[in-house]
Parts: sequence; structure tokens; C-alpha cells
Amino acid sequence: MKNKFKQISLDQAYEIIKRPITTEKSTNLQQFNQYSFIVSKNSNSFEIKNAIETIFKVKVSKVNTSILRGKGKTFKGQYGFRKDTKRAIVTLGEGNTIDSSLEIK
Repeated sequence: MKNKFKQISLDQAYEIIKRPITTEKSTNLQQFNQYSFIVSKNSNSFEIKNAIETIFKVKVSKVNTSILRGKGKTFKGQYGFRKDTKRAIVTLGEGNTIDSSLEIK
């Protein structure tokens, strides 16, 4: 429970939040005040919430995370896997929005 109330710096926030997801499905979620991000695999929901609030200056009400396993692929006859990714769907509080340009360093 320590991470729930711990403040993080802007640099730490940018390490947790990698980039926004801009797919058709994630764009449709924005009408329900939900935004999707690719995040660090070793981060938890409390850290993601603090990072979003630090970067975008908004109030986060809920964070859902999922780990997507990398797909198996063949490249030049060699079989391998893509990287696993962790995604977070962040629900913002009433009246909060993130600018549609979603600028992450």
C-alpha cells in the first residue's frame, strides 16, 4: 500500500507511461472518457494512476491493466516471438479530458 500515496517525479512518470495507443478501438473508448497507454511491464495500477495524474494534470478514477503475450512469428526462417506488452486503460473522473494530441516524450 506504500505506492498508493507516494508522489513520483515527472521523469519516473515518463518511464512508466511509454506511449498512447491510437487504434480505432482505443479512439472509440475516448467518448467514455477512457484512454489507452502502453506502460512499463513492472508497474502497477497505483503507479500508473500517479503517472497519468502527474503528466496530464487530470483526476483518474480507475485503471485496468492487461498483459498481452507476444505473438509467434517467423523471420528469415527463424521462429521467434514478439515482445510482451502491458497495456493500461485509464478512466478519468467527470469533467477531465486529455488533449487528443497525447504528447509523450
